[in-house]
Amino acid sequence: MEKVVLAYSGGLDTSCILVWLIEKGYDVIAYMANVGQEEDFDAAFQKAKALGAKKVVIEDLRKSFVEDYIWPAVQAGAIYEDRYLLGTSLARPCIAKSLVSVAVQEKAGYISHGATGKGNDQVRFELSCYALSPDLKIIAPWRLKEFYERFPGRQDLIKYAKEKNIPVPVTKSAPWSMDANLMHISYESGILEDPWNEPPEDLYRMTKDPVKSPEIPAVLDIEFKEGVPVQVTNLKDKIVKCSALDLYLYLNDIGGEYGIGRIDIVENRFIGIKSRGVYETPGGTIIHAAHTDLEIFTLDREVYKLKKSLSMKLSEQIYNGLWFSPEGTYLRSCLQLSQKDVNGTVRVVLYKGHVRVLGRKSPTTSYNQELASMDDPGDYAPDDAEGFIKVHALRLKEHFRAKKR
Repeated sequence: MEKVVLAYSGGLDTSCILVWLIEKGYDVIAYMANVGQEEDFDAAFQKAKALGAKKVVIEDLRKSFVEDYIWPAVQAGAIYEDRYLLGTSLARPCIAKSLVSVAVQEKAGYISHGATGKGNDQVRFELSCYALSPDLKIIAPWRLKEFYERFPGRQDLIKYAKEKNIPVPVTKSAPWSMDANLMHISYESGILEDPWNEPPEDLYRMTKDPVKSPEIPAVLDIEFKEGVPVQVTNLKDKIVKCSALDLYLYLNDIGGEYGIGRIDIVENRFIGIKSRGVYETPGGTIIHAAHTDLEIFTLDREVYKLKKSLSMKLSEQIYNGLWFSPEGTYLRSCLQLSQKDVNGTVRVVLYKGHVRVLGRKSPTTSYNQELASMDDPGDYAPDDAEGFIKVHALRLKEHFRAKKR
């Protein structure tokens, strides 16, 4: 029998897909990645085995997710359409790489997933898999006519699950879908499909309502080396976090306590559909604000401008599932070069859903306090500005004359 590695979540869809693949004659290896989502992995392991999986593989990818995917995105300043910090987009290549590794080790010819035919995830998973192992074949049930005609709605899946003794959660499902990892939680579909509907407060799981967050602000020092956060210090309670995973989880916790990182947006999917998404990214929002401030403080003006344009392009590539593409690899390398001088500490205050920078210091900045001072001329002669202004005014004067003709 041919082997297939299924990206398994333990939920209704992938549990039904697991049994359906067995019906189709495959030996199924259920693969689960721990990228920081709340999940009972032991229960999911037992469930997959009970449903007939030949093998169940569970891997803890949290450290790799932060160091190999989130940190390069931080260095790049990656943010899609100026608002989305790419939490789901970054997790997919991380998972896909391990999924492919398991398929190669197990000598499986197929990979399967439960992503829908309208979403971005099908593209992200499959492009990553093909980039890493072109000979692997993909089974995407939600794009197969025999599958989606047999299961046109959720009730059809539930009926199938009952027929096959697949445990169905008895809890009432939320009127939206959710995807979580340690970087963020995303919410979409259901009542959120109407872009005018305000998300209910009970939707949010990672962050407090900013109005109900603490009245006393939190002040943090965040230290960066070559654009990567290496230490966080809470100035009030003296908590210090240094390891990548601990640091990120701490910023999630304290950011969530202060209601940091909620956004509600309509974004442009790669396949051409506009989609409404609600996101919670507390730690990522704090880091992005601090890193952006430190970059402007340390980078040359023209380098920063070029870097911003490349960052926008890389953000699109990450969103579209092109992490392992030649252009994605090239751009990440270019952007990483820009970070050698992004060293220093940024002090931020968290309060009622907002992050505000209080100060910054760096051993590698070109900031010259004496030169910038309004009280001390330093090496700057004020009358030098006259020629500078005249030269820059030439084209403006000529533009005015041309309009008068």
